[in-house]
Amino acid sequence: MIRSRRHRHHDGKRKGRTRDQTNAPNKSKQRSGESTRAQKSGSHRSPSPSTGTYGRELRELLTGIGSPKPTAFKPDPFQLDALAALEFEDVLVTAPTGSGKTWIAREEIRRLLDAGKRAWYTTPLKALTNSKYAEFGEEFGPERVGILTGDRKENSNAPLIVGTTEIFRNQLFDALRGGEEVRVDLVVFDEAHYLADEDRGHVWEEAIILTPPRIRMLLLSATIGNAEEFAAWIQEVRGVRCGVVTRPGARPVPLRAAFLMPDKRLLTLLNETGKLNPEIARMVEPPEPQTRRRSYRRRS
Repeated sequence: MIRSRRHRHHDGKRKGRTRDQTNAPNKSKQRSGESTRAQKSGSHRSPSPSTGTYGRELRELLTGIGSPKPTAFKPDPFQLDALAALEFEDVLVTAPTGSGKTWIAREEIRRLLDAGKRAWYTTPLKALTNSKYAEFGEEFGPERVGILTGDRKENSNAPLIVGTTEIFRNQLFDALRGGEEVRVDLVVFDEAHYLADEDRGHVWEEAIILTPPRIRMLLLSATIGNAEEFAAWIQEVRGVRCGVVTRPGARPVPLRAAFLMPDKRLLTLLNETGKLNPEIARMVEPPEPQTRRRSYRRRS
């Protein structure tokens, strides 16, 4: 009895394996069919970027992008005008992004450091402060540059300090309360248009008002529309003339806006008429609400 049970149990296992092996080719064919259908559907969702209207638009979008050929640097006239004006007055520079506003600050800081003087470079963002700290450290040497933010303090006695505008404003308050002089000969306000910020603008306003007239002031911005009015207010509250230097023309590095679709296609954000790409618009705009039809039943 025991032997026959074992024998039947063993036969059942063998039969089970035989059934699985018999169905294996069918499962393999099924998986192969699913893989083929997936490849076909994938190719349907992602058209070739080298053909059709999409290919032409993509080529136009990417044409010319890359690093320019290295050439000898030549300052723009507005950069030289700003440096010349800083010898006698405060200066507000308005120029598009990428046109070289930081070069003006860097060259003026270089002149001051070589003369044994000190400078402050303020920014509204910690990330930008860290970036400028690294940039100026490579330019002037790490021993000549320090950084002060809410959570970072390094080489605070350096002749050039890079920090947030709030920290510079706080130093002005501390010097005023202690009856001391702020040890700085130039302060640079990068992104000076933050004066108009609803939440943080008062920091720039207080810093400009509290900065002693003996300290030269350089303000940099790309988005100030009323530059002359802004400069007149600075001159009024500080008692020092504030000149305005503007770079004419469009930004030297044009912007190209694109949108990455869910199917990994890269589409131009705007069409030739300057309107939102219709394909993108259909995806982001909510569908029009459908009117619900009422059904009426006849009364018997």
